[in-house]
Amino acid sequence: MDSGHVTTPFGRRSMTFALLARQRQISEVPAETKRNKWRLFRAVCEAREVLKVSDRSLSVLDALLSFYPSDELCATNDLVVFPSNAQLSIRARGMTAATLRRHLAALVDAGLILRKDSANGKRFARRNRAGEINEAFGFNLTPLLARAKEIENTAAKITADREYFHTTKERISLCRRDISKLIQMALAEGVKGEWVQLHDRFRSFLASLPRRPSLDELDVLLNRLSELRTIIVKLLDNHDKTQNMHAKESQNERHIQDSQTQSFYESEANEEAPATRIGSSPATTKATKEKYRSASNDPGNPVESAKPAVPLDTVLRACAEIHPYGPGGSVRSWRDLMTATAVLRSMLQITPSAFHEACLVMGPENAGTAIACIFERGGQINSAGAYLRDLTKRATQRQFTIKPMVSALLRSKAGIS
Repeated sequence: MDSGHVTTPFGRRSMTFALLARQRQISEVPAETKRNKWRLFRAVCEAREVLKVSDRSLSVLDALLSFYPSDELCATNDLVVFPSNAQLSIRARGMTAATLRRHLAALVDAGLILRKDSANGKRFARRNRAGEINEAFGFNLTPLLARAKEIENTAAKITADREYFHTTKERISLCRRDISKLIQMALAEGVKGEWVQLHDRFRSFLASLPRRPSLDELDVLLNRLSELRTIIVKLLDNHDKTQNMHAKESQNERHIQDSQTQSFYESEANEEAPATRIGSSPATTKATKEKYRSASNDPGNPVESAKPAVPLDTVLRACAEIHPYGPGGSVRSWRDLMTATAVLRSMLQITPSAFHEACLVMGPENAGTAIACIFERGGQINSAGAYLRDLTKRATQRQFTIKPMVSALLRSKAGIS
């Protein structure tokens, strides 16, 4: 490490190995590193709980960034700002000097800024005859730039987890509605089955959820409810098939009766009432089917399409470019894929509303796969946001599924037209 990069604190503040390590870190920032300071600040706000900084400390950081003249932080420039306490207090919404010192120390401890103290502890800049700054003493913003990638990845993961959390809660609500209405329909139609026991099982699943559930607990509940809904749908399907079979047998019986002689009709007159009862089953079947379809296949409730349509390993083979954007530079699970797509959405300028609509229609995993495919195709798509909205609209009309899109990428990689 170049000794010219080492500065020690003024006054009674002591030097620590942590300060030494941070100074080494800022001396190793690649020269091409640059970020928009306000976008980076928004990422810090998103990741503030992980970075362990308070909202008041963020107000001070916001004020410090406002003293840097350019909107872009670049590693090749001197990123030292040197406001007086009075100026800093004004831009920090009138914060007192003692409070300023406390939050400046918190920003230093969090590794977001460094002090560059002059010989007398004052903050100022030396200028040449042309008015250009030769050297400045104050607060160095380079640590913020040095940790830009780490901060952005943390913010993206937090955003992805929050969106996945809300989407999972929505899917649980849809599952609850499906199960409740399907059981009500089965009881009202007199469908044979252990519906009371299934309803008790449904209530026990909901009762097991804590008041403030974690994401993992919501995942477990969603899997249980999905399995229960599958069982209920199969029972109703079997009942529907049985009713259809009985209706066809009744129609065949009447056709045979029509081909017999009049004497046969007279001999079978006493059996007309049972035949009538059997013949009434198609109407009952039709009503049951319509109610079932309205509860299970509502166009505004694409529950079945919410499941991943393509295995994760197939998606990763088709969309290999997404790996560097996952946590730790790789994607090993659907959650990692959602974290990576949160970064890609910002790069592709896809609005949160467009992604949210895609999640509701396709499901979060399929929406993430669509973004990975769009990113993989690179310059072939002019507007990624508009393209995703078009895919969502087509999926709503059941004119699009994600599987052919992934298959096309796999074929192109294999050199097959």
